[in-house]
Amino acid sequence: GRGGSRKYLTASLDQSLKRMGIDYVDIFYHHCLDPDTPLKETALCMSDIVRQGKSLYIGMSNYDGKKMHRMYHKCDDYNVPFVVNQNRYNILDRQVEYNSLKKECFSKHKGLVAFSPLAQGRLSDKFRNGIPESSRLYGKPDYCKRIGLDDAQLQYISSLCEIADKRGETLSQMAIQWLLKKGVTSVLVGVRNKEQLLENLAALDKPELSDEEMRLIDSCAV
Repeated sequence: GRGGSRKYLTASLDQSLKRMGIDYVDIFYHHCLDPDTPLKETALCMSDIVRQGKSLYIGMSNYDGKKMHRMYHKCDDYNVPFVVNQNRYNILDRQVEYNSLKKECFSKHKGLVAFSPLAQGRLSDKFRNGIPESSRLYGKPDYCKRIGLDDAQLQYISSLCEIADKRGETLSQMAIQWLLKKGVTSVLVGVRNKEQLLENLAALDKPELSDEEMRLIDSCAV
């Protein structure tokens, strides 16, 4: 039954916490929205987790605006400290703007953490002249088609590199700056080495994108 499912999840979380050697996490994210599970049940489970001291706050991931709106009220009904959403968001993928998730976050004063800020590395200087052989996307036309990486997008990426060049920064840094200008709470970067981490962190030292530069980034889209 559903009560059993809630007990199973909290027991699984207990095991995870034990393996990590900690008593609780600051934020527990509900990462996958199950269309077959009522939002009420999810909210009750999140309530159990907080009430049992396993997490201080709750986050939602991969919700659209409509579902987030409903979940917001369910969390309110069951005293769930829902504080943040985590969704894919970058220059090439602005779904959170189209499905009203971003609007709901801001109107309800909830955070928005952007993951995949560099679009699997596409928003980096190494793609300015096409798909590099070192990329995991090289030689995978079907996958590239699925994510929208075609000649038009590669041309757009090349144009973005030129804008970043004029700013004296890498495209990766400008992509992070773009998200900060959009008002996100935080940017969740994934790096392979120390050099990439330092490059991403250096974005914080770059000047804020102007409104004109933001319009330019949109205008060169093809």
